[in-house]
Amino acid sequence: MDTIALHPFTPNDAEWLIAQHEALYASDEGFDATFGALVRGIVEGFIADHDPEAERGWIAWQGQSRVGSIFCTRHDAQSAKLRLFLIVPEVRGKGLGHRMLDQCMAFARECGYVRMQLWTHESHRAACALYASHGWRLTASHPVHSFGVDLVEQSWEIDL
Repeated sequence: MDTIALHPFTPNDAEWLIAQHEALYASDEGFDATFGALVRGIVEGFIADHDPEAERGWIAWQGQSRVGSIFCTRHDAQSAKLRLFLIVPEVRGKGLGHRMLDQCMAFARECGYVRMQLWTHESHRAACALYASHGWRLTASHPVHSFGVDLVEQSWEIDL
C-alpha cells in the first residue's frame, strides 16, 4: 500500500469531495440528492469565507488518488466543529481515521478552541466508535427523516 499523505484542502478538491460524499452516502445509506446539496453548500461556504488561521481542511492522498477528507471549522469563539469526515472504503480499517481525527483535533487545540463538536448519524457505527475511542461523548440523539430516509441524528462533543 502506498503511503497516505494528508494535504491541505484546496478549491481543486471541491468537486471530488462533493462527488464522494454524494456517491458513498447514496450507496451506503440511501441518501437522496439533498445530501449532496448540503455538502456542496458547506464546501462552497468554506472556500468563500473560511479563516485559514482558525479553520482548515485536509485531503488524504494515496499516490495520485484522493482517499479521504476531514475539516475543522469554527462553531464559535470557544468551539470548533468537525465536518466532512470521509474515508473511501478501499482504505478503511488501516488507521487512517485515527490519524485524520488526531490531526484535526490537534489543529483545534493549537487554535485555542476548548471543545469540538460534530453531527452524525447512528448508522455510522465505525465512525461513532472512533469518536468514542478518542474521548468524544454523545450529547444528543433523536430520530429524524432527512435526505429521504429515516435516521437517528447524533451530536457528539469533546473537551480539548
